[in-house]
Amino acid sequence: MEIVRSALLILAGLLQLVNCSTGAADTGARRDAWPTLDPRVREYVMPTRVLWQSPAEDCSVENAQQLLQPFSGQITLESKGTCMLRHKGKPPGLLLDFGRELHGGIQIAVADLSPSSKWSKTTRVRVRFGESAAEAISDLGGEPNATNDHAVRDETILLPWLGTTEVGNTGFRFVRIDLLEPDGFLSLKSVRAIYLHRDLPMLGAFHCNDERLNRIWATGAYTVFLNMQEYVWDGIKRDRLVWLGDMHPEISTIGAVFGNVAVVPASLDLVRDETPLPKWMNGISSYSLWWIIIQRDWFWQSGNVDYLRRQKTYLAELINELSKHISADGQETLPETRFLDWPSSENKPAIHAGLQSLMVLGFQAAAEIAAKLGDSVTQQKCADAVIRLRKQVPDPGGSKQAAALMTLAGLGEAAKLNREVMAVDGAKRVSTFYGYYVLQARARAGDYQGCLDTIREYWGKMLDLGATTFWEDFDLEWVPNAARIDELVPPGKKDIHGDFGAYCYKGFRHSLCHGWASGPTAWLSQHVLGVQILEPGCRTVRIEPHLGDLEFAEGTFPTPKGIIKIRHDKQANGKIKSSITAPDGVKVERGTVE
Repeated sequence: MEIVRSALLILAGLLQLVNCSTGAADTGARRDAWPTLDPRVREYVMPTRVLWQSPAEDCSVENAQQLLQPFSGQITLESKGTCMLRHKGKPPGLLLDFGRELHGGIQIAVADLSPSSKWSKTTRVRVRFGESAAEAISDLGGEPNATNDHAVRDETILLPWLGTTEVGNTGFRFVRIDLLEPDGFLSLKSVRAIYLHRDLPMLGAFHCNDERLNRIWATGAYTVFLNMQEYVWDGIKRDRLVWLGDMHPEISTIGAVFGNVAVVPASLDLVRDETPLPKWMNGISSYSLWWIIIQRDWFWQSGNVDYLRRQKTYLAELINELSKHISADGQETLPETRFLDWPSSENKPAIHAGLQSLMVLGFQAAAEIAAKLGDSVTQQKCADAVIRLRKQVPDPGGSKQAAALMTLAGLGEAAKLNREVMAVDGAKRVSTFYGYYVLQARARAGDYQGCLDTIREYWGKMLDLGATTFWEDFDLEWVPNAARIDELVPPGKKDIHGDFGAYCYKGFRHSLCHGWASGPTAWLSQHVLGVQILEPGCRTVRIEPHLGDLEFAEGTFPTPKGIIKIRHDKQANGKIKSSITAPDGVKVERGTVE
């Protein structure tokens, strides 16, 4: 035992030396603190249905329904109860539906192979993952634009005789498997998904008398949950990256659903440490502004002042850099890449209006942080910058995105911007990313009913088309004559996945699980349940519900001190009766209610 103990101590010392040698003290990056153990869990999920199988012509698929049965995970010599694929001139294949979007891959269990394969004890199959049924049966390239970008989702692999193989690390709901071995057969015991995710409790909740809104809240929460992998990603199939601007709706949803979780600061620090100034985060000037806004908002959620202090030096230097991009007359002059979201990316007046507003919001957030950290120099610099920036009130260029940011920054009258821009045509010309800010701005204008209607129409229509997570982008103009994503596209119908999309998300490259689309989840908790954080760490919150046409709403909201339980009921006279239970250490103020 003493020898074993000594060996373990030596190993621990060697690991410590390796970790320390990779540190980066100048930037604050603690590479020795980066995760060496995967924080996620593996969960096996069986398919819910066989959506398609090859017709009986030059090939056959027998007993495919067997793949829906539970599997122990262990192959044995007993081969009864298998699905048999026989190649008779054409590759046999089948398409499995796992019922909902998942992150991970699949495990294929093989009972037997054809005699022609016995010499090598392996056989070749093609595996295709898809977020839609149509993507899972597509070929790479061409007009539908199926890709292997960021995550390989279409590949040929070898399967062993009497064994299991794992393949895939992507976002998917559907999987197609084709046997490629000429004149061969494949006896499949099981194909089950390996669902890879964090083991996090869902502390926040939302329920009302409108089931459509309940599903939307839950779908937004699940969308972000899937994107909380090693870091907070934007997408689990494509865009498996930490995008700082895209993270803001995600951290808003995380705060409302999961509370204070370590993956958020880890993601913020990752990009900070890999973006030495004067570089812009993710190569986009506005995303460095979003980093500041997220730091402020996350501090209000978590109350972690020690973490905030570690941002002091970088924040002060970033403010110095941003200050260089304010002209003498107060206009923002941020360099390329000048970006709000993709649908607004060709509207230069809207981009300027949005960036002018983000500069106001970013410097305001930085001033709040600097005040908390006792950095009076940076605080004053930010306050002066806001005064200069407010001298300019740009035109939103007819853009709902720009009008929303102008409203939130106080660069225009909320009611007027809502009436003339944001509320025009309801949910049309809304984007999944900036839809969150349109909702926030319309709430600022008091248009809560308009917000509820937009959520139902825009995000609800994705559910109508079979979505179990919300998409990278969506346009109501795509909907007429479009097939659902959970069916093979019938003749004469449009493929909502393969036929649409723009910019970087054309066709099947379009991500159908994008965290920035989760805004309604945060919004419903903030404005229908009515939770507004007034002090860092949720020490004081205001509860001010806005039910609109709802009869009741109830739910929970996580704080570092525990969970707030909330119930609002609309009375016969239209007034709202509320029941609120808060944990010790959380003060609740009752706001004015409708």
